[in-house]
Amino acid sequence: MTRPSRRARAAWGAYALAARELRRFVRQRNRVFGALVQPILFWALFGAGLSASFRPASGARAISYTEYFFPGTIILILLFTAIFATISVIEDRNEGFLQSVLVAPIPSSAVVLGKLGGATALAVGQALLFFPMAAVAGVRLTPLVVVLAVPLLAVIALSLTGLGFIIAWRLDSTQGFHAIMTAFLMPMWLLSGSFFPAQGVPAVLGWIIALNPLTYGVTALRRILYLESPEAVSDLPTMGVSLLVVLLFAGSMFVAAWRSVYNSGARR
Repeated sequence: MTRPSRRARAAWGAYALAARELRRFVRQRNRVFGALVQPILFWALFGAGLSASFRPASGARAISYTEYFFPGTIILILLFTAIFATISVIEDRNEGFLQSVLVAPIPSSAVVLGKLGGATALAVGQALLFFPMAAVAGVRLTPLVVVLAVPLLAVIALSLTGLGFIIAWRLDSTQGFHAIMTAFLMPMWLLSGSFFPAQGVPAVLGWIIALNPLTYGVTALRRILYLESPEAVSDLPTMGVSLLVVLLFAGSMFVAAWRSVYNSGARR
């Protein structure tokens, strides 16, 4: 019997790990609340509470806070899904499953691709479930907007999942992961233009927002959502710059996640 090639083993290993992430999600329905329902509640509550005091950036088309917060909520869904998905890295290590994966005859890149691929698919799927709320927010969705948004959301989700994977790989407890999520990942989202505009903030915050790679993911999503009314996002970075940063962020997170696995002893 012919032994499967290295490429075939890698593809099968990545598929098996991605499918496992999807099965785990189906069995853990409570993750839907954390990754989807909770951001929707944030959107509804903050949208209602801050609409009266929200003022769009100078030069931009006047929009409500509910409309402004809509793209940020989509990114929050991706972030929460990435957090819940990468917690499984710690759980798999404590249960011994991760050790068996690392000694399997598959390259470390397949391990990373499988874990990140499954989580990315979940994140994009849950984000799309939120898209019908665009009618409530006042955002006009067209088939072209949805088609363009899906690959962008996949790249952003891959970036966030990769970042969560890198953090989880170095930790032994889920409590420590939640602490880092609170102190690092949530502020990363807050200072990305998702929750409030970058214009008019103190200089220090302005620099942080400008250096935050997630800022450009939010910007690219806003530009896609307002494809037919670009005046609403005229004050934001260009689409070319935003896509370049998003792709570089995704690539660097994947490489860093792969190096984490590779350096742990799975040198294949």
